[in-house]
Amino acid sequence: MPAATKNIYKKLIKLSFSAMLILCLTACSFSGLLGAKSEVEKLSKTDFVLDTAATVTLYGCGDEQLLERCFELCRQYELIFSRTDERSELYELNAAGSMAVSDELLELITLSRDYAELSGGAFDFTLGGVSVLYGFSSDSPRAPSGGELAAVMEHVGWEKVRIDGNVVTLSDPGAVLDLGAIAKGWIADRVAELLLENGVDSAIINLGGNVLCLGSRPDGENFVVGLQYPFKDMSQTIADIRVSDMSVVTSGVYQRCFEQDGVFYHHILDPGTGLPCGNGLLAVSVVSPRSADCDALSTACFVLGLDDGLELVDSLDGVYAVFVTEDYKLHYSDGFQDALF
Repeated sequence: MPAATKNIYKKLIKLSFSAMLILCLTACSFSGLLGAKSEVEKLSKTDFVLDTAATVTLYGCGDEQLLERCFELCRQYELIFSRTDERSELYELNAAGSMAVSDELLELITLSRDYAELSGGAFDFTLGGVSVLYGFSSDSPRAPSGGELAAVMEHVGWEKVRIDGNVVTLSDPGAVLDLGAIAKGWIADRVAELLLENGVDSAIINLGGNVLCLGSRPDGENFVVGLQYPFKDMSQTIADIRVSDMSVVTSGVYQRCFEQDGVFYHHILDPGTGLPCGNGLLAVSVVSPRSADCDALSTACFVLGLDDGLELVDSLDGVYAVFVTEDYKLHYSDGFQDALF
């Protein structure tokens, strides 16, 4: 591996594990809790997939071959959902403007449309062209000019996506679909299904911070997930929650950001303006059984803001959220504290 590639890989590993969530209890903790005679076998693998460092950890069962199948599954879906990979199906759709798509891409686009409608457009998966302007994932991100932004924003709007059977059509040829705000969650759910089909009932799937806890800890207790304190070291948490068969996903301003001319820019964009949301929030963490729901809702709720975001979460069964405002206060959805602490 070339030195430059190694440096990028190390940087991404650091970012992906500090960006959103920290698993506070590791396998070493389990053996300490259970005693030396009850030490639980752990298998873990980290690899670079989905443009991030991902880790899958199995407790008590499974094998290296199954772990590798998890990452092969991630790579398979990456060739469907990637906006930037010229080999991907989504890239082909964006270029063609209309085509028959695979069942997987159809399912994810349909789910994205559902969340766009549910959130009143706060979740918008046609912001791909705007994200390109900022270059948040590049080595040299920048704030676009007003003219650049206005020109691209003309092509934004989830209503521009039409579905007829398995044919997806962009009514605006300039629209660019970007499924980055939901794809990792959807893929985590598919990895969990693969593990369950192969007899694994205790595992942690961490796709660059999108964490899915399958089952519970080997000692029968819930997994403990720490939510990172915004802008601080990954070892510092603002809250620790306990989950079993749940996913936890956070959208925060500190994950992909930069400063230009004294102005702070982050990657959570307002679909109405194309500018980073400035609504007094630092982070939103969503907890629910399905990781795709967490992924989409964490973005949608951040865009909606504290009051409307809480209202949306409280209207959904089995979904919880905690909002961190700029004063570092925590605001919980109904039932969050009773269910997760």
